[in-house]
Amino acid sequence: MYLPEQFEETQVHVMFELIRTHPLATLVTLSSGGLNANHIPLSLSESPPPYGTLRGHIARANPLWSDLNSDIESLAVFNGPDTYISPSWYATKKETGTVVPTWNYAVVHAYGILRIVDDASWLRSQLEALTIHNEASFSEPWAVSDAPQEFTERLIGSIVGIDMIITRLTGKWKVSQNQPPQNQASVVASLQASDIPDAPSMATLVETRSKNTR
Repeated sequence: MYLPEQFEETQVHVMFELIRTHPLATLVTLSSGGLNANHIPLSLSESPPPYGTLRGHIARANPLWSDLNSDIESLAVFNGPDTYISPSWYATKKETGTVVPTWNYAVVHAYGILRIVDDASWLRSQLEALTIHNEASFSEPWAVSDAPQEFTERLIGSIVGIDMIITRLTGKWKVSQNQPPQNQASVVASLQASDIPDAPSMATLVETRSKNTR
């Protein structure tokens, strides 16, 4: 990933937070036929330090687990908020006109050796952890134990676990740090007034980073 220094995120807890709030990863692996990309929700454990472990599951019918080059590291990409940034939002547009469109985004790349786990007990624990995390904000959270045991056991037999101890963690927060303060402020105001889906989250990221760089 191209990573100019001004956009680099090095704080592990910040990258962990993005992973937890945007757990659907693009998991890139190498098979006998070349590169594969699968889209899989992954749960994060902070053990072992410093970067923790990612855990998830896939359908047993998915060739990812049976045709995996386990000697080559895999890559899990977690995408945070992203928005188009219009040049008309920059305060300096009226002064110079020398502005162009861009795209703001936050992303985390996690690397490690992917391990296949074909164990029913492990899978049930992983499913429970993933469900608890994603149901936490609901007034009546659903639990794995809510379903009939025979039903869940049958489904567990149709999936395979995946486990990756993270060996490298890279974060990129491209959120207008390369703009002067007046443009950062005008971008925040424009995002707050926009109906773009990720606009509120991006406005917060731009405002936070602009304060940290002043």
